[in-house]
Amino acid sequence: MNRPALSVDRNSPVPLYFQVAQQLEAAIRDGKVAPGERLENEVQLADRCGLSRPTVRQAIQHLVDKGLLVRKRGVGTQVVQAQVRRSVELTSLYDDLAAAGGEPRTEVLELDTVEAPDQVAKELGVPPGAPVAKLRRLRYTGAEPLALLTNYLPGGLLEPTAADLAEHGLYELLRAAGINLRIANQTIGARSATAAEAQALDERRGVPLLTMTRTAYDDKGRAVEYGSHVYRASRYSFALTLVER
Repeated sequence: MNRPALSVDRNSPVPLYFQVAQQLEAAIRDGKVAPGERLENEVQLADRCGLSRPTVRQAIQHLVDKGLLVRKRGVGTQVVQAQVRRSVELTSLYDDLAAAGGEPRTEVLELDTVEAPDQVAKELGVPPGAPVAKLRRLRYTGAEPLALLTNYLPGGLLEPTAADLAEHGLYELLRAAGINLRIANQTIGARSATAAEAQALDERRGVPLLTMTRTAYDDKGRAVEYGSHVYRASRYSFALTLVER
């Protein structure tokens, strides 16, 4: 449990809660309080600063609203992990996390051959009901869940094992099989988390999630992958570079 140095100036026009919030924010951004580290509880902070509990509670809530702190029942108030910022390029989340030193880890939730739903069949260019591989994975960065990934592949294209998917990114496995990804159509959006998604991602039900659907094609023009993913908006963002025409 970290105890960053805090002090308040009662003669300042700046509200007391905001003075505390600013000092806590500076300690977080300077790395004096590490991601995942627990803060003192409200009573301890209030006693140390000589403030009331409502004032300290307001300071903490200010940082919760900014996405710097999170309250967890039975754990306390923790510093949020740094947000993953990802460029919109034809790469996998696993590749991007590994390149950024994000310690990617994968839990395989489903690996099966299923009949292609209509939307999946349309995206992959196969008949509705045709056999396709379905992959559902929970992707972590370090110990923290980040995204739920659902992918479909044309039948017979690739037959990964659960161990393969736990150790490697999907695009890495496709490249190893001689499949050269060349272009993709991608849509980014947002919606509220379902109860199951919130539980898997350690979020509240109804919290906003980022969504991404992508159909990727190889250098022969074949659709080789259709993905439908959801990401924790508090921990993840897409970055784009825009050029004037």
